[in-house]
Amino acid sequence: MPPPARRAVPRPWLLLPTPGGAPFTFGYAAALVMTSLVARYADPALMGTLYQASSTDVAHLLQAPVPVLIASALWVAGGVLSPYSLVFLLVLTALERRTGGPRTAAVFLVGHVCATLATEIPVGLAVLAGLLPDSSLHRLDYGISFGVATSLGALAGLLRPWPGRLLLIAFGGVLLQDLLTLTDPLSDWGHLFSLAIGIALWPRVRRWDRTDPRP
Repeated sequence: MPPPARRAVPRPWLLLPTPGGAPFTFGYAAALVMTSLVARYADPALMGTLYQASSTDVAHLLQAPVPVLIASALWVAGGVLSPYSLVFLLVLTALERRTGGPRTAAVFLVGHVCATLATEIPVGLAVLAGLLPDSSLHRLDYGISFGVATSLGALAGLLRPWPGRLLLIAFGGVLLQDLLTLTDPLSDWGHLFSLAIGIALWPRVRRWDRTDPRP
């Protein structure tokens, strides 16, 4: 008689990044904690200047696209206690444990850059057409939310069908609710676009999945 199968022991600490298990997420999270502490305790006038300098608005994207795209991803809108911080930790940890740090970074970066351009280019065109005032070129826009939304969309493709679908339905429902409130339509459309980018990456991230037993 074969020995009874061992029951899997829950390991909840695997949900959070560690230096060995998810080094990219752990290091990125440490950087976000540092910038959040700066945002909490620094002079408000200084923080206003830093946020404006890190903003991925049309004017900054035309002047220095690469530095500003990097700088904008070093701040958490709403601080380290915002809901996106928790989603960042859980989603990127899970994605990194399945695909590795460099590929997780690539997914995050693709979402952050593409969603930013998809939301800011129409603003620039609307200003040129006279549909928006020139002040729209300096719209304050920074944070990790586009990259997080893309990473969540990509992760859903690595989960079993029902958990993945439920994750998409729940997160997509929140994004649609935000869009209906018209609080910040441009960012809300950007979040939906980011989620769609993550879904479009399913074929690639599935090939990267280190837990997939198929050859």
